[in-house]
Amino acid sequence: MGVVLWRVYERPWPPGHWVLVDRLWPRGLRRADAPFACWCRELAPTDELRRWYGHEPERWPEFRRRYLAELEHQMTGTQFADLVRWAVDDELVVLTATRDVERSGASVLASVVADAVGTTVVVRPNRDG
Repeated sequence: MGVVLWRVYERPWPPGHWVLVDRLWPRGLRRADAPFACWCRELAPTDELRRWYGHEPERWPEFRRRYLAELEHQMTGTQFADLVRWAVDDELVVLTATRDVERSGASVLASVVADAVGTTVVVRPNRDG
């Protein structure tokens, strides 16, 4: 049981249910080469919020607050339920193309899932860009 936050470009991916949680498909990754359990783009931050944030560190606290508000409306859906189930049954590997995985929508979503199952998020590999 657990939640791992991982950058999609870092291989090999750890064992578990691989879930891409970005609204946009990662550059340079062919869909045929991506054996994800789910591409949960509906759970990603809205385009408007994503563009506003622009990965500017000073906007991180407000981005997180706004994204949590967006997620409140998604937490009763089947995709969120799948993430929780996978985190309970095995290991949920939350994948993102973002360079700064710890200040990303993926980290917020991973934390929400981890809280729902009573665990913490493990960030790997823990490297910069």
